Amino acid sequence: MKKIAVFTSGGDSPGMNACIRAVVRTAIHFGLEAVGVYRGYQGLIDADFKPMPSHSVSNILQQGGTILRSARCDDFFSKEGRKKAYDNLKKEGIDGIVAIGGDGTFTGANVFLKEYPDIKIVGCPGTIDNDLTGTDYTIGYDTAKNTAMEAIDNIKDTANAHDRLFFVEVMGRDAGYIALNAGLSTGAEIVMIPEHVSSVDDLLNELENCFQSKRTSSIVVIAEGDELGGAQDIADMVKEKYDRYEMRVSILGHIQRGGRPSCTDRVRASRIGVQAVKALLAGENGVMVGLKNDLISFTPFEKAIKSQEPINGEFLEAVNILSKVI
Repeated sequence: MKKIAVFTSGGDSPGMNACIRAVVRTAIHFGLEAVGVYRGYQGLIDADFKPMPSHSVSNILQQGGTILRSARCDDFFSKEGRKKAYDNLKKEGIDGIVAIGGDGTFTGANVFLKEYPDIKIVGCPGTIDNDLTGTDYTIGYDTAKNTAMEAIDNIKDTANAHDRLFFVEVMGRDAGYIALNAGLSTGAEIVMIPEHVSSVDDLLNELENCFQSKRTSSIVVIAEGDELGGAQDIADMVKEKYDRYEMRVSILGHIQRGGRPSCTDRVRASRIGVQAVKALLAGENGVMVGLKNDLISFTPFEKAIKSQEPINGEFLEAVNILSKVI
């Protein structure tokens, strides 16, 4: 192996740049050429390649987002698109790829490898949702949950000042990890996540309990993928039947994806990036590099994207117990 490429795909997450830096400098350390692919899979199809010497990744460790950018790529869903990507890689002399992203990124890589197994691909888990099997934490998750926590702390101040009920929506279309951690760490009265079935009646009962305990305000944290809908939908349903509080909705949105990565995300991303290059050199293919119990682990793409770990019920129990005021 003489030349490897690195790209970021899907939603950006804090720490992706730290991982890019680790991949580039580790490749150079082992005598490999490093090439950056801009805009993920679209860059493979468009041959949007750029050599990455060591200095090209200076001073990016602390930056949010991704210097290689990201994009959706419908063309990669077609055989023709994947063939074009393969031809570009061969023309460039690229032997291996480090793909930084989430389930969509690894799904695309898995399909590509079945057609063109001579191009080796190793994945790094870059997503704020923390929804991949084979790693305890994904790159960006720590920063995102802390961003959500700080925002909810601020919202709680104004909720207390005005006797208000706030519905706060955090990211997590298919996974409630950010909502659970942000809710538990801010003392939210109620947390609603896609993995746990809720009903409007359940929510109303909990809110009434909060009111009866003489609370002047309450916070409901909602993962965007909750089965009842987003924060605005749920607030509208509650408003029709409940008028104890003045209600407000706050959708945190993409603020959770941006910002400087935490120390934890920088360290995890750096460790994973180093091991991704070493895995390519060792002949690994079609695997995601993760951290289990703070040790490096390798998980096949198919398992990483299809076997999401169940939410730990202890978190929900803790929210329910600690939100009670008797």
